[in-house]
Amino acid sequence: MELLTIGAFARASRLSPKALRLYDELGLLRPAEVDPGSGYRFYDPGQLERARLVAWLRRLGMPLARIRLVLDLEPTRAADEVAGYWAQVMAETAARQDLATFLVDHLSGRDTAMTETPMNLQIRYAARSDAGLVRERNDDAAYAGTRLLAVADGMGSQGGGDRASAAAIEALKHLEGELPAGDLLNALEEAVAQADADVRGLTESEPSLPGLGTTLTAMLWSGSQLALVHIGDSRAYLLRDGELFQITHDHTLVQSMVDDGRLALDEAASHPQRALLIRVLTGSGDNRPDLSLHTARAGDRYLLCSDGLSTTVPTASLHTALSTIAEPEQAVQQLVELANRAGGPDNIACAVADIVEAQG
Repeated sequence: MELLTIGAFARASRLSPKALRLYDELGLLRPAEVDPGSGYRFYDPGQLERARLVAWLRRLGMPLARIRLVLDLEPTRAADEVAGYWAQVMAETAARQDLATFLVDHLSGRDTAMTETPMNLQIRYAARSDAGLVRERNDDAAYAGTRLLAVADGMGSQGGGDRASAAAIEALKHLEGELPAGDLLNALEEAVAQADADVRGLTESEPSLPGLGTTLTAMLWSGSQLALVHIGDSRAYLLRDGELFQITHDHTLVQSMVDDGRLALDEAASHPQRALLIRVLTGSGDNRPDLSLHTARAGDRYLLCSDGLSTTVPTASLHTALSTIAEPEQAVQQLVELANRAGGPDNIACAVADIVEAQG
């Protein structure tokens, strides 16, 4: 069968020549032949089905690294992967819709939408931090209270990471007081700015402890609304209707390479720079955290954890523990045990909160 020029193949697949060249470089869609003299690409008509699948997945907004994963799966598993991706998109879209509704009401002078809750909700919670089996000290910190859930993973080239993580969480604890739902994001943003300033204060008062910093992932509740703040590679997960979703995005060099399609998901776990952070609280004020607003439902379970858990325990094992252990206190204990059974190479911090209907 006659090969198609890159222009003809682009028209047939509805992909631009520029996109085809990128997909060739990334190994998603190699040309059937390349002219050794001109470098011109030629494609087999039999490649059109794969090309169209790439185009459809890109229209869904799927990252290139995840598309490569889908392309390597047999059809049934590929369908499951697409379904899982779309469920995650829908959950994230719902969260943005909540924020958009709030902003419309707020800017229109109607601040009642987020203070009225469809039912009286409360949380059951537990938190735990552990040094693991290898590290001499524990630089991780975890906190769980009636309104606040937080984990932080401190760092320092000469020590002091434990003080940085503790300072970050301490700066948030005053948020346990009563707060109108409409103030959640502002209150959390201001508290994180104070946490960053407190880390800077540690650095200035302890010049013998250079390179102090900490990740921070925290949630603040009011009624059925929760605000989420995140910076670094600690994570937040949501277990809803039996499915586990990661609702934060790692601020690491490796994750940015995955997002750009320069690195496959299966390559990220073993990459030598997988722990290199590109955003973290250092006291400089330059690294802004991610802030988002979410609506909680009765039956939801949230997990916040440091990378000592998420990089050591497979997601499937996290899902099993979170979906089968009823009490938050037992859940965090089991999660720490799972990390230590896997060698406990890093400190571990985790916090679990269940959303339940208030009794009475």
